[in-house]
Amino acid sequence: MYNSRQRMAEEDETQEPELSDKQKKEIAKWFLLNSPAGEIQYVAKDIRSVLNDDNVYNAAASEAFPLYNKSHMMCLKMPGKSEDVLVTSFGEIDENDYLDPRTAQVVTVDHVKQVCTEVRPASDEELPSPYIEDYRCALDAEIMKYVNEAYPKGICSVYCVRGKDVEEPGSDFELVVVISATRHSPQNFCNGSWRSVWNIEFKDEVQIMDVSGIVQVGAHYFEEGNVQLDAKHECKDSTLFQSPDDSAISLTNIIRHQETEYLAALQASYSNLPDTTFKDLRRKLPVTRTLFPWHNTLQFSLTRDITKELGIGK
Repeated sequence: MYNSRQRMAEEDETQEPELSDKQKKEIAKWFLLNSPAGEIQYVAKDIRSVLNDDNVYNAAASEAFPLYNKSHMMCLKMPGKSEDVLVTSFGEIDENDYLDPRTAQVVTVDHVKQVCTEVRPASDEELPSPYIEDYRCALDAEIMKYVNEAYPKGICSVYCVRGKDVEEPGSDFELVVVISATRHSPQNFCNGSWRSVWNIEFKDEVQIMDVSGIVQVGAHYFEEGNVQLDAKHECKDSTLFQSPDDSAISLTNIIRHQETEYLAALQASYSNLPDTTFKDLRRKLPVTRTLFPWHNTLQFSLTRDITKELGIGK
């Protein structure tokens, strides 16, 4: 016969060990970083409640929010101004300061609250040379036209990420085009985002501009369920290195073409879901040992079957 002390000792041995604060922080950080577009504040509120430990939560939030904001290319309002600024790694000056190349200003960001707290003029060292700015500014203007046409709530920016001190032809440099568009409708249980990053290498010696792009599409539908889309597409192209205005038009046409084609492919793919993917999710031969007649689904009527079973209308 076991006495009570022996039973308690055995129960203690079978219990799961308590998670350390470091483990809790890493788990909380994972959930924050994997929050769907526009929903990190909701997730943070729930995590804070579950943890019931402000020290652990604050440690997780301070690490997760900056990474989340940059990866989702968060769009924030400048304090006291009508302009928006994108929070991206390409405009990052330090942990909390980000350059807006279009207005030549630097904003200070409170990552956890997701707001801009201060704004100041950018210094000369933080801006590209006049030669590079001609290319950056021309491309920015063309991309703005495209984004205004294609994305109702889109915002874009063009950064110089290499060779910003180049003063004249003869050297290579690199620009990055960032496009971010979101559609948040939590009252209708859905949120979505479109993020694209286009790296453009200006190769002076061969007079070629190499373009490589990454497009990420995310969507979350959560009415009485949890359905998420996370799609990613990569592509490459190239065109001739020309004057700032001509280069800007050529590059924008490439981006427009690639994004339009990818969007059309997405739409075609999801319109065919009932005939392809959804079929594959179902058992080929159900327990009734009878194949489902996908070729003639109209013969099935839930209302008719229920009426028959309940004897309604007889």
